[in-house]
Amino acid sequence: MELRRYIIRRLIQIAIIFYVILTVLFLLFRLAPGDPVSRMVDPTMTPEDAQRLISQLGLDQPIWVQYLYYVKNFFTGNFGHSFHYGKPVVEIIWDRLPNTVLLFTTSIILSALVGVFLGKIASWHKGKATDAVLTIGALVTHTVFLPWLALIMIWLFGYKMGWFPITGMISEEVWLDPESGIFAKALDVAHHMVLPLSTLFLIHFGAYLLIMRSSMLETLKEDYIITARAKGLSEKVIRDKHAAPNAALPVVTSVGLSLAFSINGGALTETVFTWPGIGRELVFSVSHNDYPLAQASFLLIAIVVLLANLVVDVLYAYLDPRIRY
Repeated sequence: MELRRYIIRRLIQIAIIFYVILTVLFLLFRLAPGDPVSRMVDPTMTPEDAQRLISQLGLDQPIWVQYLYYVKNFFTGNFGHSFHYGKPVVEIIWDRLPNTVLLFTTSIILSALVGVFLGKIASWHKGKATDAVLTIGALVTHTVFLPWLALIMIWLFGYKMGWFPITGMISEEVWLDPESGIFAKALDVAHHMVLPLSTLFLIHFGAYLLIMRSSMLETLKEDYIITARAKGLSEKVIRDKHAAPNAALPVVTSVGLSLAFSINGGALTETVFTWPGIGRELVFSVSHNDYPLAQASFLLIAIVVLLANLVVDVLYAYLDPRIRY
């Protein structure tokens, strides 16, 4: 009952916060420098045609009228048409979203699994060479500048060695070939994923390793660990069955929020690798003042992040019996 009341209270808070975000995004894009109209109006258009286009987009209305339409359209599921593509924004987002989810969800889950495993090992060998190597390696990879690492990966493995494609997500010769089956197409996507996936893995796994190591070291000081040793349990059982599950709680929070924020596609990663996802479209829409597409992308990120925080809090209550709301 307490958990239910907590969820209801949080949902109300989320609704209020989201409405504030909705309003702030509207104002930010209208106050930003640049004019989307000048990008859309063809110089060959007559003044009448240009004015008709502006009127169709509602850009000739007062700002408060635009805001009312903006709120109404959002709650009716109408995100408008992209100024640049001339297509419904929902159609563009749903076309790009699976690509982002595929790349970033895979990288985060893989990074978390490896990071948790190595974090356990590092904490168990505290002060030894194994701990030093793993900790230093995690610090280096986690703090490296992502675009620099991505460009190094492209230059070394894509350009110099020619092992992997440098850009894009698919090869046209494979996908346009009528004889290519699903397996061949899946292998082609996986081949294109190697470089961006490896880059994201190297950037993220260090954070999970350091979080797990720190949490594990604290957990190993708890009384129930001392009791488990006194009972004669093996060190492996104590580490994997008693200490690790509790130590992994901070990692659950980190993974949950990382999955939520990954919906923006990691704008830098998708831009460098020309990966056709939400992040790349977000960068493009902002730089080209494509209000409808940019606003919808940011609102999608806001919704997922807010709900992810709620899900993580609820998961804590199930994973740790000591936590009550």
